[in-house]
Amino acid sequence: MKKFLLTAFLLLVAAPIVTLVVIAPMSAHNQFIFGITMIIACIVASVCSKKHFISFCILVVTVISSTRYMFFRLTQTLEFPSLIDMIFGYLLLAAEIYVYIVLLLSFFQLSWSLKRKIVPLPSDESKWPTVDVYIPTYNEPLQVVRDTVLAAQCLEYPKDKLKIYLLDDGKRKEFAAFATEANVGYITRTNNFHAKAGNLNHAMTLTNGELIAIFDCDHITTKIFLQSTVGEFIKDKRLALMQTPHHFYSPDPIQRNLYLGRDIPPENDLFYGPIQRGNDNWNATFFCGSCAVIRRSALDEIGGFAVETVTEDAHTALRLQRRGWKTAFLDHILSGGLATERLIDHLAQRNRWARGMVQIFRLDNPLLGKGLSLAQRLCYLSATTYFFFAIPTIIFLLTPLLYLLFGISIVHGSVELLLSYALPHLVLSVFSNSRLYGNYRYSFWGQIYDIVLSFHLVLPTVVTLFMPHHGSFNVTDKGQTVEKSYFDVHSVKPHLIVSFLLLLAIVFSLVKLCLPNYFDMQVGPTALNIFWASFNLILLIAAICVGRETANKRKTQRIFLEVPVNVYQASGACTRTVLRDLSMSGCRVDSFDGPTSNFNEDPITDLEINSDITSLCVNVQQIADMHKDPNYLHFSFVNVDLDTRREFVRLLFSRADTWVRPNYKKDNPLVSFFTILCCIKDSLFGKRRTDDIHVAVVGAKNE
Repeated sequence: MKKFLLTAFLLLVAAPIVTLVVIAPMSAHNQFIFGITMIIACIVASVCSKKHFISFCILVVTVISSTRYMFFRLTQTLEFPSLIDMIFGYLLLAAEIYVYIVLLLSFFQLSWSLKRKIVPLPSDESKWPTVDVYIPTYNEPLQVVRDTVLAAQCLEYPKDKLKIYLLDDGKRKEFAAFATEANVGYITRTNNFHAKAGNLNHAMTLTNGELIAIFDCDHITTKIFLQSTVGEFIKDKRLALMQTPHHFYSPDPIQRNLYLGRDIPPENDLFYGPIQRGNDNWNATFFCGSCAVIRRSALDEIGGFAVETVTEDAHTALRLQRRGWKTAFLDHILSGGLATERLIDHLAQRNRWARGMVQIFRLDNPLLGKGLSLAQRLCYLSATTYFFFAIPTIIFLLTPLLYLLFGISIVHGSVELLLSYALPHLVLSVFSNSRLYGNYRYSFWGQIYDIVLSFHLVLPTVVTLFMPHHGSFNVTDKGQTVEKSYFDVHSVKPHLIVSFLLLLAIVFSLVKLCLPNYFDMQVGPTALNIFWASFNLILLIAAICVGRETANKRKTQRIFLEVPVNVYQASGACTRTVLRDLSMSGCRVDSFDGPTSNFNEDPITDLEINSDITSLCVNVQQIADMHKDPNYLHFSFVNVDLDTRREFVRLLFSRADTWVRPNYKKDNPLVSFFTILCCIKDSLFGKRRTDDIHVAVVGAKNE
């Protein structure tokens, strides 16, 4: 806090100087020199030191450069020759103002982050609170829900203080039978009012644990989840929420269809890293619906989980914070879940998130009402306005078409003057983002994510803005398979149309530039818009590549795991080898030359897996090596009972070291852009696998 107050004081003192720097008029030549000087100074400072203070200084320089650009846009570029030019000109300006505000809000969130440590539980177990574990489900298949329940049973917590409940809003007999067999509580209700929030609120009326741990039905917890999160509740009686990251051990559509196995940070790493740590510093942690612990008395005070919006999680956290309760984010991956399998499901999920955040913006605006600090209001403002990005994204994509195809000039001024202000703003924005969270999201990949979603989110966000109660809660399908590769034309149809228009505009403009005697073209503005359109076209093609769904026939994900195994053949021969990966339905082991290596005459019947977690023996059936690799043997498990499956869960998911955040290489904007080009090339012209893409996660090595 002292550092923050000192920083605030220095900024206040520097404010008059900064104001003069922002508004000082310059010629294009002098502005170029000033902009290049700022860029070089930031690069040199970044190379010389990795300290947070240097990062903060780079952010300040970036904000000055961006503010100077916006001041230039507002004061020198808004003269229009016609009404149509003025309309589109102000639309572009509005999009730029939105991006500028988002930039400021994100820098505020990321400038001061809190790296919270685990608070150990007291040695006296009588002081530990009772915990109810809720696993809500509606229409997900039992094969997805089963392992989440079994993992919850592996939690290391006193059994007399822990109760597990399967909350089945689908009212399915097979789920009730499974809950009875697994010896966990089963709760259902006669209606589905308020969807997931109503399901949780109904369960609260039938249970009485002091704390409530919530896991979505596909989020499988490690055994140390409660040991890592509950201690803070004992230490701080005003703590209402402890949120942990959502980690996905299966690839989402963008990873599977565009990354093609490349080592690139996934989409959610930025939010469940720097952003949530920044929110935590201001007591503005968002509840994300799963992988979290909540104090029951705090929920009782606000009337339970919020039901007015389809994002009941973030809205619930907002209400808790309005009442003065504290929230926290623990940046340790303590559970793993399934990502959306298909692009259409990914779009539906983000559609719900967008509608929910816009609903909060309309119905419980964080800038209004009592109970929040200024910092909390700014953090929630950043979150609730984020999904408006669809509108400016489309404006930026279409703007170069206006000049190239129709000659509409929407920015007044010379190209030289515009570039002298815009280039420092753009370059420093990319550079500072790379410096600040380059290990969590690579440059230009955020734009691809936005473009993938934008055309599908414009209508829902606009409709929700004016009719916040419109629409219903939709459940994201999980645990599906993609039987064969196909191109999802429906999901990328608008991207294809805009790409065609951009390509047409680029070719048409190049032809006109090559025939100056026939066309009256201004070379500078035309070249600038051709470059802009070409950049947009590259990102659009990358988004289109996401629509080329890669086949994924596996019903369960394989996870890298190295442990010794004993292989038994029908004759009784036993050979020791090494397990290389494991799923809930099969595994892969190193091939070997045993006493009897003719597996057709003497088939392998059992595997004995040994580790420091558990030992178990399971019947197996050898399957053909799908990759024709003689170095490995592949097996499917046969007749796995519930107790054996629980031991598989204990071995595969429940270890304390199951999930460790990968240490990605630091972002380099030029390398990142080149990687996008390589992904496009491989996606369009490379040989694609037709089975499944293995996603590397950290597995135990127990030799």
